[in-house]
Amino acid sequence: MQLTRHTDYGIRILIYLALLPKEDKASIDTISALYDISRNNVNKIVHQLGKAKVIETRRGKGGGFFLDQHPENINLGDVVMLLENTLEVIDCENQKCRILPACSFKGIINEASTAFIDVLRKYTLDDLIKSSKQDFTTIFNLSF
Repeated sequence: MQLTRHTDYGIRILIYLALLPKEDKASIDTISALYDISRNNVNKIVHQLGKAKVIETRRGKGGGFFLDQHPENINLGDVVMLLENTLEVIDCENQKCRILPACSFKGIINEASTAFIDVLRKYTLDDLIKSSKQDFTTIFNLSF
């Protein structure tokens, strides 16, 4: 299974936000430049995370976005499920597969996908940053 870039970028954005001092906010331009991601992609991800109340967004002067929850309350499995359009590895229905009535491979793949998400659900955003916080702050040139 491979996650889309959309989800990869979403996780990267959340890591950055988790490391920001509480009073700071990020901007579309900052994230776009930091990760070399198009503004359009960042905007879509921020909008999606904001709608799900993972982050809070503020418009206008002094605006930006920041985590709406503590990193230990942001579950990685939930984030992946939010950002991925589908976790379907194969599409037997639209391919008009001739062996579909007899094949059990799709069931096995679905079981593997469920196990994948179950493992991710054991971890939070805090788990991603706590062991490498100093390295991340150096990479992002943040000071606390």
